[in-house]
Amino acid sequence: MDVYAKSFANFHSSEELQILLKQEVNTNDKMILGGGSNILFTKDFNGLVLKNEIPGIAIVHEDNDEVLIKAGAGINWHSFVIDCVKNNYGGVENLSLIPGNVGATPMQNIGAYGVEIKDVFHELEAFDLIENFVRKFNASECEFGYRESVFKRIFKGRFVILNVTYRLQKNPVFNISYGAIEDELKKMGVEEMSVKAVSDAVISIRTSKLPDPKILGNAGSFFKNPVIDFTAFGQLNELISVKGITMPYYKIDDNHYKIPAGWLIEQCGWKGYRKGDAGCYQKQALVLVNYANATGKEIYNLSKEIKISVQEKFGIDIEREVNIM
Repeated sequence: MDVYAKSFANFHSSEELQILLKQEVNTNDKMILGGGSNILFTKDFNGLVLKNEIPGIAIVHEDNDEVLIKAGAGINWHSFVIDCVKNNYGGVENLSLIPGNVGATPMQNIGAYGVEIKDVFHELEAFDLIENFVRKFNASECEFGYRESVFKRIFKGRFVILNVTYRLQKNPVFNISYGAIEDELKKMGVEEMSVKAVSDAVISIRTSKLPDPKILGNAGSFFKNPVIDFTAFGQLNELISVKGITMPYYKIDDNHYKIPAGWLIEQCGWKGYRKGDAGCYQKQALVLVNYANATGKEIYNLSKEIKISVQEKFGIDIEREVNIM
């Protein structure tokens, strides 16, 4: 179901953004929108939505081993990945087919199949809405965490990311041990490893498990995979073993374990669930879908029920990855 903003404009440069901000100086509520793939609107927005459409991809440094590529924040992320793959630049192939734009990648520290943006990030430029100037951020200043950055915490709503520079490899080391990539490569009959082969495998896996948002409304993974400590992991493992169930997990270090949120949700019986036009995708419980005319509030309420059930059954609080407006 549609929601509306009081006013809307797009911008293609830092200069255009500043002009729009001066024109709308008396508008208190402002929202910077990228691709919009990670936002759930539960009501109309009584303010100004500014859509970031800054273009451009350029090599800013290159040597025998690596290349630094600067991309405008408004560039579609998957298009950028495919451009890198075509040039055989390694580092982002595991992040193929993730929806959204370049500007959101450091903000969310997006990740998939054992790779995160922090692994290939060099720097970014962002416009400070309070001090009215462009500031550069290096990796340490971004304070990357699991699906986290400084832009989602203390600087939330303060900076507009203008462009991002990534450090990619000309002689890549392939990361294929995470998830089903290795099996998919075997299924595809790949004999010689390449950036394109890994990208194609990831695209094949994601296509088989995740719905196309152009066909079935969704915001991708709705919840973050929870990270628990050694004590909580032991307690959870003991609880699961009593029921004769094998729990999948990923060991981060000696004291932290990542548990697949989709598995926890599926164990609570939500996979394939549908109430009206709001539902939990039948192939991947981590994805909430809108079959036709569900409201944002109905999707949000379903996510609330899922959170409660996982907490009650496993004692784990799963956090929403999608931004709720």
